[in-house]
Amino acid sequence: MYKIIFAFACSSLFINLTSAQESTNKTIQYTQTPAQQLITTTGEDSLNSFGINHARTVISGYGELQYHRDNNARVATADLKRAVLFVGHQFTGKIAFFSELEVEDAKIAAGGFAGEVGMEQAYLKFSLNPRQYIVAGLFLPRIGIINENHLPINFNGVERPQVEQLIIPSTWREIGVGFYGQTTTLPFTYSVALVNGLNNATFEHGTGFESGRAEGQLAGANNLAITAAVQYFAGNWKFQVSGYAGGTTTLSPAKADSMKLSSGFLGAPLYLGEADIQYSNKGLSIKALGCVVSIPEAASINRAYTNNTPEQMYGAYMELGYNLLQNAPRAKAANKQLNIFARYEVLDLNTKIPGNGIYDGTEQQTHLVAGIGYFPIPNVVIKADVRLLHTGTPDAVLSYKQNNSFINIGIGYSF
Repeated sequence: MYKIIFAFACSSLFINLTSAQESTNKTIQYTQTPAQQLITTTGEDSLNSFGINHARTVISGYGELQYHRDNNARVATADLKRAVLFVGHQFTGKIAFFSELEVEDAKIAAGGFAGEVGMEQAYLKFSLNPRQYIVAGLFLPRIGIINENHLPINFNGVERPQVEQLIIPSTWREIGVGFYGQTTTLPFTYSVALVNGLNNATFEHGTGFESGRAEGQLAGANNLAITAAVQYFAGNWKFQVSGYAGGTTTLSPAKADSMKLSSGFLGAPLYLGEADIQYSNKGLSIKALGCVVSIPEAASINRAYTNNTPEQMYGAYMELGYNLLQNAPRAKAANKQLNIFARYEVLDLNTKIPGNGIYDGTEQQTHLVAGIGYFPIPNVVIKADVRLLHTGTPDAVLSYKQNNSFINIGIGYSF
């Protein structure tokens, strides 16, 4: 079955024309070819214009509902995955406020399984000129493809790519200050930000470093991090390189020393490097991303917290897609899209482990996803896909199944 679907993926050219990007932390786009025009019809987008001098308040939002079936376990679930409300206010032509309040899994309940309510973003934007601005508050650093562009209309498949959930945490936000801009003569954009660091005491096996994020809640600031990105536009191509370097020890120097952990700005550091490529033209799109994470002092973290932190992780994926309505008569297609796609992902959450760590073969994974997405209008999508999972095996578990498959159906919206 793997070979059949992989051959299907390679022989067809799949796309997602919804390369529309969430407007948060965005400036002017260099390319405006038909296949790259952004869907700028949310209220949030209207707060990113420079020089409008009257005050105004904007309400916007997005959400997605998902059905998942685990074929090995023979278990299916239906979930209001998230509903997000955006509220923004433009004070002047150069100062605006952005916020997003997210409810995950429909509700918060005492005992048992519970969802989450959290601020996804809350920051001020200070426009210096049409090409440069500063943000300060809780915001999403520019890392990878999905982090800034995570609206359900912006990515193929019911689920976000696994690599951009497990290796690069999805909707990764921290408190800090960032500088964004673009050059005047060359098609470059750039960003650099100083944010609070991670907390290695809360790292959990099997989740990368996702659980080490503070997400704006009492973030430790003894350790800090620097993140930066450069984007280059060439015709229908977009190239990006981004990186992160920050400490993971939030303890005081005395407490850290007693636990034999390094402390300070880069105490027990975590380094991340990422590169991605995107292409979009005449209904065809290609996406490719690779990321490596290094935690050189993982042995010290394991000794202190026995949380099986790896020294290195990596992930990569490639996605192809095509809009079947690309050549349909305009009178019939209008703004509709029917996108088929395939994505192949490979990742390992314990590529390299310290001497006091335990290798878990189940964290070495490949994912093959193929599916379809229908857009009756640009801001509403109906999705379905099949995901095939292959992993290594844990030690001494003879009955473990290395292969599994999942059926996913979902709807998404933004306004």
